[in-house]
Amino acid sequence: MSEKLVKKVDIRNRRASFEYFFLEEFTAGLSLTGTEIKSIRQGKVNLTDAYCLFMDGELYVRSMHISVYTEGTHWNHDPLRDRKLLLTKREMRKLSENLKDQGLTIIPVRLFTTDRGFAKLHIALAKGKKLYDKRDSIKEKDLKRENDRADY
Repeated sequence: MSEKLVKKVDIRNRRASFEYFFLEEFTAGLSLTGTEIKSIRQGKVNLTDAYCLFMDGELYVRSMHISVYTEGTHWNHDPLRDRKLLLTKREMRKLSENLKDQGLTIIPVRLFTTDRGFAKLHIALAKGKKLYDKRDSIKEKDLKRENDRADY
């Protein structure tokens, strides 16, 4: 038997860790259309400006850009549409209660596909960093880079 080759997708929001402190992290499923999952498997996703919000008791991700599928027809998807996130009731309740605190937001950190081919979104409850916190992050990265160079 030949196993089907499944291309792993792992798209990260690198700017998120620079802009925010992660307080708590969750993995959520996504409600997608056919052309969206095909475009994700091609790796044509941008998470940079994306954020999550509650609408009618459901959690949605907004401003996540999934490019139009190249082989799609006139039934292709809208690249910036709001996409529903699939979480358990307990996780949804926990997130909605924590969002009531001032200065907290939910941001997507990583988009990946599972072994079975499902797209999952790793989200984090986050608090924005101040300017001096960002400077500390830059300093830590520079020190780590210098130490890595010294090891060679």
